[in-house]
Amino acid sequence: MTPLQIGILCCVILFVLLAASLPVAFAMAVVGFIGFAMIVDVHAAARMITAEFYETFMQYNLTVIPLFVLMGQVAFHAGISRRLFDAAYRWLGHLPGGLAISTVGACTAFGAICGSGPATAATMASVALPEMKRYNYSPRLSCGTVAAGGGLGMLIPPSVVFIVYALLTEQSIGKLFIAGILPGLMIAVLFALTIVLLCRVNPHLGPAGPRSTWAQRLKSLSGLLETLVLFAAVMIGMFKGFFSPTEAAAIGATGSLIIAALRGKLTLKMLTRSLVETLRTSCMVMIIVTGAVIFGRFLAITRIPFELATWLTGLSLPSWMVMGMIILFYLIAGSFIDALALVLRTTPIFYPVVLELGYDPIWFGVIIVVVTQMGVITPPVGVNVYVVSGIERDVSLQTIFRGAMPFLLALIVGTVLLMIFPSICTFLPNWVG
Repeated sequence: MTPLQIGILCCVILFVLLAASLPVAFAMAVVGFIGFAMIVDVHAAARMITAEFYETFMQYNLTVIPLFVLMGQVAFHAGISRRLFDAAYRWLGHLPGGLAISTVGACTAFGAICGSGPATAATMASVALPEMKRYNYSPRLSCGTVAAGGGLGMLIPPSVVFIVYALLTEQSIGKLFIAGILPGLMIAVLFALTIVLLCRVNPHLGPAGPRSTWAQRLKSLSGLLETLVLFAAVMIGMFKGFFSPTEAAAIGATGSLIIAALRGKLTLKMLTRSLVETLRTSCMVMIIVTGAVIFGRFLAITRIPFELATWLTGLSLPSWMVMGMIILFYLIAGSFIDALALVLRTTPIFYPVVLELGYDPIWFGVIIVVVTQMGVITPPVGVNVYVVSGIERDVSLQTIFRGAMPFLLALIVGTVLLMIFPSICTFLPNWVG
């Protein structure tokens, strides 16, 4: 068999393993090792896999991941997420579907100190679902809102997916963070409009709550202050050159600990839980990164990325149609593969094509995140749906998936807008730069 044929066969085997629910990191590592051994030899494959594990875990740049995850975990256990939800509810809770809109707003704010879609979904599920149940919200709307809103944690900076994309493409982490702000806010508005339309058609989905007084609304804004200060310190410091992205992550984590201490929440139990969750999430991400790197090394020697890039650039189609095909691929593949794993596996393949077509790499990074955000709410993977289902065990998976589908349409509309108006992504990075 030729290396190209081996590569195609191993890709098919990988999808079979993923369909069989083998963890994506181990599936990529095993297939990459076997394929490399078939093309070169077993000893070279063993040396390659050992070196990649060592080098990945020794990368200084990847320390931003556990530090940003720690910042989000401390913020959650310190009660920052609940105060964000309370503030959003005071302003929006009196509208039809107001609690669901408040949840989207809280997800947007929490995404600014978390960086993980599943973590944001888990946080908001534990905070918002009991409140929506108390006000007789439809489980379909409430759970679907939390699952979809949690995906905003992937887009609102700091984002783990942006960090990994930046490392793979050697783009500026800071520029990608800034580029995600306007698209993230736009997607949040589209989600809110979706909720309003659903509740206009069927008011029983989300009954309006009591109207808060202006005094209560203004008082609730104090719950946003700490989040804004933390977010501003991290983002402004990076762009002013006061510290690197890795140092910014460390400052963010330290800031969240200071906020927790000032509020009297920094106990040994809270710190232990935050560290354990950070360790669990960070190890998962690092193992996925390592598996993807191993699989990428195998793909490189099969020449599949280069053949695919040559084929796409050689098509007698307008560049926007080729980009549309790439986006469609991400939409379909994101329904089967975890977002982070998908970005790690496919960026080395499509990134050269995007540059050849003349598209902005920062814009493409945002597009990838928005499209893979669809995958966290679509079957069969739909990781955010499984997260919400694990917390709200009385609601079936089918109900949550049905509740998330209207938000999928909102994400498609958002993707089209970003295609038509790429300046939504590039305006802020260019202006700041």
